[in-house]
Amino acid sequence: MLGNMTKDQGSSTQRLEVNECWTLLRSVSVGRLAVWVEDHPDIFPVNYAVDHGTVVFRTGAGTKLSAALADHPVAFEVDGVDQSTGVAWSVNLKGAAELLTSTEELVESFSLMLFPWESGHKDAFVRITPASTTGRRFTISEPTEWWTVNSRAPHASDE
Repeated sequence: MLGNMTKDQGSSTQRLEVNECWTLLRSVSVGRLAVWVEDHPDIFPVNYAVDHGTVVFRTGAGTKLSAALADHPVAFEVDGVDQSTGVAWSVNLKGAAELLTSTEELVESFSLMLFPWESGHKDAFVRITPASTTGRRFTISEPTEWWTVNSRAPHASDE
């Protein structure tokens, strides 16, 4: 396994070092952006690129863009699993999102080779600068460890 990891006490979950979180962020291209929309949270899948300790994604006008640029912090999450070993991982960023507006930033963003999956005008490049970066790795439990036939059986009321 990559990097130095510390094991959570009493758990098989391993907390990842920040540098390993970034290695894993570079290994996939789709994550989930969590934003606050009016009076509730919302989550959007986005394809993204890592750029100098930040995450950049493209989008068009709409709820995702306006919520990401509002006065609330955002969260960004990616995960993966190695089917052959049963080892899964998850990385979370929390921080601020900003619209790239300077000519230099926009020209540099084109070198990221970031192409939207969905057609339409996706002219806004948004950068997430994390205030925190956390991650964990764990082995997926066998279903027999967390599910039994009786766990889904109807139960008599407590009366």
